[in-house]
Amino acid sequence: MKIELKPLAQQVVLITGASSGIGRQSALRFAKAGAKVALVARNEEALRSAVAEIEAAGGVATYAVADVADAEQLAAAATSAVAKLGHLTTWVNNAGVGMYTKILATDVVDERRLFETNFWGVVNGSRLAVRHLKASGGGALINLGSEVSDISIPIQGMYATSKHAIRGFTDALRDEILADNLPVSVTLIKPAAINTPFTRHAKNNLMHDATLPPPVYDVDIVADQILHAAVHGGRELYAGGGGRITALLGQHFPNLTDHLMATWGVSHQLTKRPADRSYESLYSSRPGFHRTHGDVDRDRYVQKVSLYGLARRHPLASLALASFSVLAAGLVLKRDHH
Repeated sequence: MKIELKPLAQQVVLITGASSGIGRQSALRFAKAGAKVALVARNEEALRSAVAEIEAAGGVATYAVADVADAEQLAAAATSAVAKLGHLTTWVNNAGVGMYTKILATDVVDERRLFETNFWGVVNGSRLAVRHLKASGGGALINLGSEVSDISIPIQGMYATSKHAIRGFTDALRDEILADNLPVSVTLIKPAAINTPFTRHAKNNLMHDATLPPPVYDVDIVADQILHAAVHGGRELYAGGGGRITALLGQHFPNLTDHLMATWGVSHQLTKRPADRSYESLYSSRPGFHRTHGDVDRDRYVQKVSLYGLARRHPLASLALASFSVLAAGLVLKRDHH
């Protein structure tokens, strides 16, 4: 079945984990492009402020408080969104939480809670999404994985495991949707290290504050890929070329990658500052620090542009630019030779 995805200005989008970071920024970007947006998260204060920001700019938005780990709460949030906005054309499963700890020192209760949010939240959301998207005549399901959907890293082992699980689930669901000829596109977005409040909200069992390993990318680079998938679909999209490079390294040189991770993986994720646990949100969302952007800039440079992402979204333009560059270089060399 050919899937007809609507232009952004005609879309109605539900986004989970919309209180901060990627989810909040994507909601702002969808609304700016003319889409109606339903924001879902646990923190009502943050949701109200995001909706107010959208409405102040002339957009249309609503919100519902729900924990994605609770299927009934999430179903009620979706029903509320449909009642207020009419239907859904795109569903973004973005909600997730991190955890910094060594696997052998992790409390199994914490591990289970992380999976309830990161993995089962996506499962709950995907099941609801397919039902609502079918009812509206078709649309886009977008799940947020990670660069660690492909490769694991130390002190974020359980987080990486949950993202591996999301990839397996998303691939299997896509196959079943194709087999059943349903009008739903299924895209997995794999962000690299993104400058959001991720490290602040993560559970941290270590002695020092966490930071993100380089290269670190701006949150809009992920929002670009999410908005692209809402209109054009696509199987998998990386957000940040560094994530793609890391995945290829792990795929083709796994032993080397293991040694690199063992040598530098921990030090590149920790600062010398004592751990600040004031905004940890594994079990509940705390007030404050619900910005779209994080504070990685105080540790390392944040890249504002991803050439890899641009090339994936505009392959013909990228090919033309590359061809022009080769031609220009050839002319320069020819001139210098003469």
